[in-house]
Amino acid sequence: MRQLFIDTANLDEISSACKRGIISGVTTNPSLMSKEPRGSYVNHMIKIAEICQKYNNIPLSVEVFATDQNEIYQQALRLEEDIGYHNLNIKIPVGFNELETISKLAAVGARINCTCCFTTSQLTLAAAAGARYVSFFYNRAKDSGEDEFCTLNNASKFIKSNNLNCEIIAGSIRTPKDITDAWEYGAHIVTAGYDVIKEGTTHSGTQASVDQFLTDFKEWIN
Repeated sequence: MRQLFIDTANLDEISSACKRGIISGVTTNPSLMSKEPRGSYVNHMIKIAEICQKYNNIPLSVEVFATDQNEIYQQALRLEEDIGYHNLNIKIPVGFNELETISKLAAVGARINCTCCFTTSQLTLAAAAGARYVSFFYNRAKDSGEDEFCTLNNASKFIKSNNLNCEIIAGSIRTPKDITDAWEYGAHIVTAGYDVIKEGTTHSGTQASVDQFLTDFKEWIN
Protein backbone atom coordinates (compact mmCIF):
# COMPACT_ATOMS: atom_id res chain seq x y z
CA MET A 1 0.00 0.00 0.00
CA ARG A 2 1.32 3.44 -0.98
CA GLN A 3 0.09 6.64 0.64
CA LEU A 4 0.27 10.38 0.02
CA PHE A 5 0.72 12.90 2.84
CA ILE A 6 0.70 16.68 2.56
CA ASP A 7 3.76 18.61 3.76
CA THR A 8 2.53 21.96 5.06
CA ALA A 9 1.49 23.85 8.17
CA ASN A 10 -1.11 25.92 6.32
CA LEU A 11 -4.63 25.27 7.59
CA ASP A 12 -6.34 26.14 4.31
CA GLU A 13 -4.07 23.86 2.29
CA ILE A 14 -4.62 20.97 4.68
CA SER A 15 -8.39 21.43 4.64
CA SER A 16 -8.46 21.71 0.85
CA ALA A 17 -6.47 18.51 0.35
CA CYS A 18 -8.50 16.63 2.96
CA LYS A 19 -11.79 17.67 1.34
CA ARG A 20 -10.64 16.07 -1.89
CA GLY A 21 -9.95 12.74 -0.18
CA ILE A 22 -6.44 12.50 -1.56
CA ILE A 23 -4.18 12.55 1.49
CA SER A 24 -3.64 10.08 4.30
CA GLY A 25 -1.58 12.23 6.66
CA VAL A 26 0.05 15.59 7.39
CA THR A 27 3.71 16.43 8.01
CA THR A 28 5.01 19.74 9.30
CA ASN A 29 8.39 21.20 10.23
CA PRO A 30 9.72 24.45 11.73
CA SER A 31 10.48 25.95 8.30
CA LEU A 32 6.91 25.37 7.15
CA MET A 33 5.61 26.75 10.42
CA SER A 34 7.67 29.93 9.95
CA LYS A 35 5.58 30.74 6.86
CA GLU A 36 2.42 30.98 8.97
CA PRO A 37 1.28 33.98 11.07
CA ARG A 38 3.13 34.24 14.37
CA GLY A 39 1.40 32.80 17.40
CA SER A 40 1.35 29.77 19.64
CA TYR A 41 3.08 26.73 18.10
CA VAL A 42 0.97 24.32 20.14
CA ASN A 43 -2.31 26.11 19.41
CA HIS A 44 -1.60 26.02 15.69
CA MET A 45 -0.83 22.31 15.83
CA ILE A 46 -4.06 21.73 17.76
CA LYS A 47 -5.93 23.36 14.87
CA ILE A 48 -4.18 21.05 12.40
CA ALA A 49 -4.95 18.07 14.63
CA GLU A 50 -8.63 19.01 14.62
CA ILE A 51 -8.65 18.88 10.82
CA CYS A 52 -6.83 15.54 10.87
CA GLN A 53 -9.36 14.16 13.35
CA LYS A 54 -12.26 15.34 11.20
CA TYR A 55 -10.91 13.46 8.22
CA ASN A 56 -10.55 9.89 9.47
CA ASN A 57 -8.04 10.61 12.26
CA ILE A 58 -5.13 10.75 9.83
CA PRO A 59 -1.59 10.91 11.28
CA LEU A 60 0.05 14.25 12.03
CA SER A 61 3.81 14.75 12.42
CA VAL A 62 5.05 17.66 14.55
CA GLU A 63 8.75 18.43 14.98
CA VAL A 64 10.64 19.25 18.16
CA PHE A 65 12.81 22.38 18.15
CA ALA A 66 15.12 21.53 21.05
CA THR A 67 18.66 20.22 20.52
CA ASP A 68 19.64 18.91 23.96
CA GLN A 69 18.61 15.26 24.27
CA ASN A 70 16.95 15.61 27.68
CA GLU A 71 15.03 18.62 26.41
CA ILE A 72 14.03 16.76 23.22
CA TYR A 73 12.65 13.95 25.37
CA GLN A 74 10.69 16.29 27.63
CA GLN A 75 9.51 18.46 24.75
CA ALA A 76 8.23 15.42 22.88
CA LEU A 77 6.16 14.34 25.87
CA ARG A 78 4.85 17.89 26.38
CA LEU A 79 3.80 18.15 22.74
CA GLU A 80 1.94 14.87 23.05
CA GLU A 81 0.14 16.06 26.16
CA ASP A 82 -0.55 19.62 25.01
CA ILE A 83 -1.77 18.75 21.50
CA GLY A 84 -3.71 15.78 22.80
CA TYR A 85 -4.14 14.00 19.48
CA HIS A 86 -3.98 10.20 19.57
CA ASN A 87 -2.42 9.93 16.08
CA LEU A 88 0.38 12.42 16.75
CA ASN A 89 3.92 11.60 15.66
CA ILE A 90 6.89 13.49 17.05
CA LYS A 91 9.57 14.38 14.50
CA ILE A 92 13.15 14.08 15.75
CA PRO A 93 16.18 14.62 13.47
CA VAL A 94 18.43 11.59 13.01
CA GLY A 95 21.72 11.41 14.92
CA PHE A 96 23.70 9.03 17.12
CA ASN A 97 22.55 10.58 20.42
CA GLU A 98 19.07 11.07 19.03
CA LEU A 99 18.72 7.31 18.51
CA GLU A 100 18.83 6.81 22.28
CA THR A 101 16.14 9.45 22.75
CA ILE A 102 14.02 7.84 20.04
CA SER A 103 14.40 4.45 21.71
CA LYS A 104 13.42 5.85 25.12
CA LEU A 105 10.37 7.62 23.72
CA ALA A 106 9.28 4.56 21.76
CA ALA A 107 9.56 2.51 24.95
CA VAL A 108 6.96 4.73 26.66
CA GLY A 109 4.60 4.55 23.69
CA ALA A 110 5.48 7.71 21.79
CA ARG A 111 5.19 7.55 18.01
CA ILE A 112 8.36 8.93 16.45
CA ASN A 113 9.03 10.19 12.94
CA CYS A 114 12.81 10.30 12.57
CA THR A 115 13.54 13.03 10.05
CA CYS A 116 16.38 14.55 7.99
CA CYS A 117 17.57 11.16 6.74
CA PHE A 118 19.82 11.13 3.66
CA THR A 119 21.28 7.61 3.66
CA THR A 120 20.29 3.97 4.00
CA SER A 121 22.20 3.68 7.27
CA GLN A 122 20.33 6.62 8.79
CA LEU A 123 16.97 5.19 7.75
CA THR A 124 17.69 1.67 8.96
CA LEU A 125 19.27 2.68 12.27
CA ALA A 126 16.33 4.94 13.08
CA ALA A 127 13.90 2.16 12.19
CA ALA A 128 15.79 -0.28 14.40
CA ALA A 129 15.73 2.23 17.27
CA GLY A 130 11.94 2.17 17.25
CA ALA A 131 10.83 5.02 14.98
CA ARG A 132 7.32 4.57 13.58
CA TYR A 133 8.29 6.57 10.50
CA VAL A 134 11.65 7.45 8.95
CA SER A 135 11.71 10.49 6.69
CA PHE A 136 14.01 10.45 3.67
CA PHE A 137 14.87 13.80 2.06
CA TYR A 138 14.50 12.55 -1.51
CA ASN A 139 15.76 15.47 -3.61
CA ARG A 140 18.13 16.90 -1.02
CA ALA A 141 19.79 13.49 -0.81
CA LYS A 142 19.88 13.28 -4.60
CA ASP A 143 21.46 16.74 -4.77
CA SER A 144 24.16 15.66 -2.31
CA GLY A 145 25.12 12.69 -4.50
CA GLU A 146 23.15 9.90 -2.84
CA ASP A 147 21.45 7.30 -5.04
CA GLU A 148 17.77 7.75 -4.20
CA PHE A 149 16.77 4.41 -5.75
CA CYS A 150 19.32 2.32 -3.84
CA THR A 151 18.67 4.20 -0.59
CA LEU A 152 14.92 3.63 -0.65
CA ASN A 153 15.14 0.12 -2.02
CA ASN A 154 17.69 -1.09 0.53
CA ALA A 155 15.98 0.59 3.48
CA SER A 156 12.56 -0.83 2.59
CA LYS A 157 14.07 -4.32 2.26
CA PHE A 158 15.70 -3.97 5.69
CA ILE A 159 12.43 -2.92 7.32
CA LYS A 160 10.53 -5.76 5.69
CA SER A 161 13.11 -8.47 6.41
CA ASN A 162 13.29 -7.46 10.09
CA ASN A 163 9.51 -7.16 10.40
CA LEU A 164 9.77 -3.65 11.83
CA ASN A 165 6.68 -1.55 12.45
CA CYS A 166 8.12 1.33 10.49
CA GLU A 167 7.32 3.09 7.23
CA ILE A 168 9.50 5.26 5.01
CA ILE A 169 8.24 8.73 4.20
CA ALA A 170 9.87 10.38 1.19
CA GLY A 171 9.90 14.16 1.51
CA SER A 172 11.74 16.97 -0.31
CA ILE A 173 9.48 16.37 -3.30
CA ARG A 174 9.61 18.83 -6.20
CA THR A 175 7.48 17.35 -8.98
CA PRO A 176 4.56 14.92 -9.40
CA LYS A 177 7.00 12.49 -11.04
CA ASP A 178 9.06 12.48 -7.84
CA ILE A 179 5.97 11.16 -6.04
CA THR A 180 5.49 8.15 -8.31
CA ASP A 181 9.22 7.48 -8.58
CA ALA A 182 9.65 7.45 -4.79
CA TRP A 183 6.76 5.00 -4.45
CA GLU A 184 8.30 2.78 -7.12
CA TYR A 185 11.72 2.87 -5.45
CA GLY A 186 10.37 1.68 -2.09
CA ALA A 187 8.87 4.58 -0.13
CA HIS A 188 5.70 3.54 1.69
CA ILE A 189 4.56 7.16 1.88
CA VAL A 190 5.36 10.34 -0.01
CA THR A 191 4.75 13.74 1.55
CA ALA A 192 4.52 16.67 -0.86
CA GLY A 193 3.60 20.32 -0.81
CA TYR A 194 0.15 21.53 -1.80
CA ASP A 195 1.29 23.01 -5.12
CA VAL A 196 3.06 19.80 -6.17
CA ILE A 197 -0.01 17.72 -5.34
CA LYS A 198 -2.22 20.16 -7.24
CA GLU A 199 0.16 20.07 -10.22
CA GLY A 200 -0.28 16.30 -10.31
CA THR A 201 -3.90 16.76 -11.44
CA THR A 202 -3.03 18.84 -14.51
CA HIS A 203 -1.83 18.10 -18.04
CA SER A 204 -2.12 20.15 -21.22
CA GLY A 205 -3.66 17.17 -22.98
CA THR A 206 -6.44 16.93 -20.40
CA GLN A 207 -7.72 20.47 -21.01
CA ALA A 208 -7.32 20.11 -24.76
CA SER A 209 -9.41 16.92 -24.66
CA VAL A 210 -12.13 18.55 -22.55
CA ASP A 211 -12.26 21.55 -24.90
CA GLN A 212 -12.54 19.26 -27.91
CA PHE A 213 -15.33 17.21 -26.30
CA LEU A 214 -17.33 20.36 -25.53
CA THR A 215 -16.77 21.81 -29.00
CA ASP A 216 -17.88 18.61 -30.69
CA PHE A 217 -20.93 18.33 -28.44
CA LYS A 218 -22.00 21.94 -29.04
CA GLU A 219 -21.85 21.33 -32.79
CA TRP A 220 -23.97 18.21 -32.41
CA ILE A 221 -26.57 19.59 -30.01
CA ASN A 222 -27.12 22.72 -32.07
